[in-house]
Amino acid sequence: MSLHKDLELRSAVLCLSQKEKDKLLIRLINKDKMLLKQLHYQLLENEYDLENRIEYLKEKLKGLFHDTARQVSNSASFSNYKSLNNILRQASGLINEHEKVTKDKFSTAECRLFILVYPYQQYPVLYQKSHLQAATKLHKYIITRIKTTYNNIMALHEDLQFDLQENTSILEEIKESLDNTTT
Repeated sequence: MSLHKDLELRSAVLCLSQKEKDKLLIRLINKDKMLLKQLHYQLLENEYDLENRIEYLKEKLKGLFHDTARQVSNSASFSNYKSLNNILRQASGLINEHEKVTKDKFSTAECRLFILVYPYQQYPVLYQKSHLQAATKLHKYIITRIKTTYNNIMALHEDLQFDLQENTSILEEIKESLDNTTT
């Protein structure tokens, strides 16, 4: 149950002393790690910290894909499809966390583009038609991520869209390629 639905509890909480409310607030914040990160960002960080966060995320994503070179090769095998799918999901999770904390749409779109374009350029064989179920699963996941990313890009200001135009055209190429594999 939420506090805004239980008006009696809400009024009781509002009647608490400031000291008691502060204690409760601190206890509640400690229970939710995402809320803790969001508050830290909103209250203690500035635009330079955002730039550092973006650079850190980009480096983490590059490191993740650098590590994939040991796990994934450019050949159509079950393990390669599965590994790439897992890595894309992990990278997407990192970006989702960044988006929830910072609410920065441009860097989120930019990083989403990176995780979709980079593997396409590195492992083109994995984007071709295959009879393996793991390939179908990977392709469906990528198509869904492309649609979401494309919508996020279209929600940006046109100047920002222009900055992402090169990778957006590659995104369309990926989608066309994968549309041919799922039909």
